[in-house]
Amino acid sequence: MKKRNLHHLLLIPALYLATGCSTPSQLESQPEAKASEWPRSVSYEIFVQSFCDSDNDGIGDIKGMTSKLDYLSGLGIQGVWLMPMSPSPSYHKYDVTDYYGIHPDYGTMADFKEFVNEAHKRNIKVVIDLVLNHSGSDHPWFVEAAKNEKSPYRDYYVWAHKDDPQTKGEGKTTGDDSHNVKQWHEVKGSDYKYYGFFWGGMPDLNFDNPKVRQEAYKIGRYWLEEVGVDGFRLDAARHIFTDDRQADNHQFWEEFRAEMQKVKPDVYLVGEVWAEADIVAPYTKGLPALFNFEMSWKMLEALNKGTGDSLAIHHDRIMAFYKNVNPDFIDATILSNHDQNRIMSEVNGDMNKAKMGAALLLTLPGSPYIYYGEEIGMKGKKPDEQIREPFLWDVKAQDECRTSWVKPQYSTEQTVAPVAVQEADKNSLLNHYKNYIRLRNNSPALSLGELEPVNVNNRAISAFVRTHGGESVLVLHNLSGTAVTVPIPADLKEHTQVMHQHNEAKLTKGTAQLPAYSSLILKK
Repeated sequence: MKKRNLHHLLLIPALYLATGCSTPSQLESQPEAKASEWPRSVSYEIFVQSFCDSDNDGIGDIKGMTSKLDYLSGLGIQGVWLMPMSPSPSYHKYDVTDYYGIHPDYGTMADFKEFVNEAHKRNIKVVIDLVLNHSGSDHPWFVEAAKNEKSPYRDYYVWAHKDDPQTKGEGKTTGDDSHNVKQWHEVKGSDYKYYGFFWGGMPDLNFDNPKVRQEAYKIGRYWLEEVGVDGFRLDAARHIFTDDRQADNHQFWEEFRAEMQKVKPDVYLVGEVWAEADIVAPYTKGLPALFNFEMSWKMLEALNKGTGDSLAIHHDRIMAFYKNVNPDFIDATILSNHDQNRIMSEVNGDMNKAKMGAALLLTLPGSPYIYYGEEIGMKGKKPDEQIREPFLWDVKAQDECRTSWVKPQYSTEQTVAPVAVQEADKNSLLNHYKNYIRLRNNSPALSLGELEPVNVNNRAISAFVRTHGGESVLVLHNLSGTAVTVPIPADLKEHTQVMHQHNEAKLTKGTAQLPAYSSLILKK
């Protein structure tokens, strides 16, 4: 058996992002989405356990999620990413014990197939979390491998003698989980340790073993062929092999993609690679969509500093890295996800900043993902349970869907207005999101357009042009708490049609008047 080298890695720590948005009534009469099409559309990440409880056991489930598909459709969502649903001993379910099953807390495979069918009826694609880097330590493969060194499953995992120098040391801090963890773990009564990058309950699978690769392909084929999902979010994509074997990681994902395309030529694969653009870019051959963590960190920094002038320039630089490797790359942009402090907490509950975060996410290039609850301003800081708290659908006395598996510390009715309340408030964060998603979905330039940064000589302003086909759009966001007046550059004077205005921004005689935390979008 070939042992993997242990290379101490300091992953880039994650800063965390933004969310929010607010107004324009003129959008209400626009037709439904035409310009934005999957996979270059807006998607939504769901932690099933917290989303909607259909049977009053306190735990969110698939039937509950199915009952809320009209909500997602009304929001303008065209894709959902579901966190793990397979059997597992942990609430988060990233330590899988059966790759072909549904956790009984969530329902049955029949329930999930119904969800997929109902989502497809609403033009919503379904992406599931596929956890291939590791299994759970309770998976039958590992149970057998740990107790029997001669088991055919022994080489499904990575082992080293307990006296091997590589098994010593204090572990390392990971950007994925922001705490010190040891990578080598003991088995009681054994002279050998196993490798588990994240935790002892998640032993890494040995992808140097061709049989493990075939198991991975078999699992993927099952969910595509038998269940009908549209693709996968690939968890811990950077850690299939250790950090000193990145070329092997790249090659594996190219193989995986080729195998999945045999079943579904248009399969959608989005990878989790926590790193900056130069490290992420080589993954785009095998994983044509990747989450843009670097841009999310930059957006949060800009929101908290009130300086937006470099955002478009930074995004342009990142895209140059990716397009050099794969011109058809899909940029999966985010403000936050299930591993990060929620954006509303990161901007200290400032609704203006939350709304500007949404405005940036939905007007800059990319195919945005919204983490469940961002659109209503849910709050949360680590530990993980508190960034995955129950979704608030209605005031508690009338909320038949709210989960209770964990007591919320951050997102309560004292801190977050539920969906039913926000839907009735035209200035709510939820309606801000709806308006911006509708604006994006109906604009070829905002959905698909190239990016051209614009310099207006003011650090507070994020200014850029998006162009696609015959549509050219000038976007101006004032990220500061101070009103700003900006002359429209001479070469952009033809952008005179107001597509969108927020916080009373307006165009007057070739000059944009931008109150604090305002946006103005002009069409040529």
